[in-house]
Amino acid sequence: MSRSLRSWPELWLERLLGRLPIGWLQLSHSRTRLYAALGGVSFASLLVLMQLGFHGALLGSVALPYRAMDAQLLISAADMNTLADASPLPRVRLLQAAAVPGVDQVSAVFLGRLDWRQPDGSVRALDVLGFDPSETPLHDVEIRRQQGLLNLADTVLMDARTRHIDAAPVLAAQPDATWLLELRARSLKVAGHFAIGGGFSADGYLLASDQTFLRLFPNRSSGAPNLGLVQLQAGADPAVVAALLRERFRDAGDVKVRSLDAVIAEDQRFQSTQRPIGLIFGFGIVIGLLVGVVIVYQVLSSDVADHLKEYATLKAIGYPQRFFLGIVFEEAVILGLLGFVPGLLIASGLYAVVAWKTGLPMAMNAPRAGAVLLGTVAMCALSGAIATRRLARANPAELF
Repeated sequence: MSRSLRSWPELWLERLLGRLPIGWLQLSHSRTRLYAALGGVSFASLLVLMQLGFHGALLGSVALPYRAMDAQLLISAADMNTLADASPLPRVRLLQAAAVPGVDQVSAVFLGRLDWRQPDGSVRALDVLGFDPSETPLHDVEIRRQQGLLNLADTVLMDARTRHIDAAPVLAAQPDATWLLELRARSLKVAGHFAIGGGFSADGYLLASDQTFLRLFPNRSSGAPNLGLVQLQAGADPAVVAALLRERFRDAGDVKVRSLDAVIAEDQRFQSTQRPIGLIFGFGIVIGLLVGVVIVYQVLSSDVADHLKEYATLKAIGYPQRFFLGIVFEEAVILGLLGFVPGLLIASGLYAVVAWKTGLPMAMNAPRAGAVLLGTVAMCALSGAIATRRLARANPAELF
């Protein structure tokens, strides 16, 4: 065949492989089978990318409220696994921590959740953080600028990224033009806003003074906050101070002292391995890979069966098994690379839609795309290796 009549993929592959691209020729010979195989690989890649995207959004949303905290160390009840289940701890532990060398300030933070009923009957779950406005447990510049307003009774700051609400009134809230929010039969004045964003368990956040928090949650006690945020003195070593705090509380046994990064990592690990939603995303990834392996195996197995006599002839005249493996792996890699691209493009679009509709921190990134690409190619190579087992056992004399 004249080189001018050959397709550019064939010429490019021939130059890359140093031989005739038999695998590509066999795949492209039956366009229907090729498109079906690419559709299957694309679907598997899309499924894995979406599951990884949801899992990444879960981990990202877990970290959001922690990242707003201005602390190097965090004191919590010993049974705390996630921010939502942080049990109250005695305030005296925070006073004891404040006396440890290297500690500059320990801020008490109260945590609670309220349901905000909408005019259409739907409910928005709001996580409420209460703290003393004279302290600085949160490092966001906007929050610090406005937190003095929380000294006023029944005044709150609201998360403008709260899911499925009209953000206009929140963004327009000002100290002299407050917006009233009805919660727990109380009228709260929304005097300002900030931005954190909702997650899988809550739709957004409210910030209140500790006194307003206790009025919203009358069953809670001022002597039992949920967290102690530890800010260190300049030059203090967090590991050394953490060790001193653990030694200070060794006999108490009712608190844990961890770095903020360690708390985030443990919360994310618990959400991924112990909560149903994290396990579901993990199973989704496995199922996506299995779907891809089965589809590609069926395609490559059928291709091997269709060309078994030709393979047997080449085998009879001395071509080694690795030659046939090379052909099948060539097909597998081509299917993996070409099938991944549509899956990536569709997943990127769906990421944007999901992030827009839900407010979850969901975006495609290069490490995730690269990992799925390698996984897709490996998945196709595994299918190819399984498909060549019949060829390896075949006796050329029995095929004619």
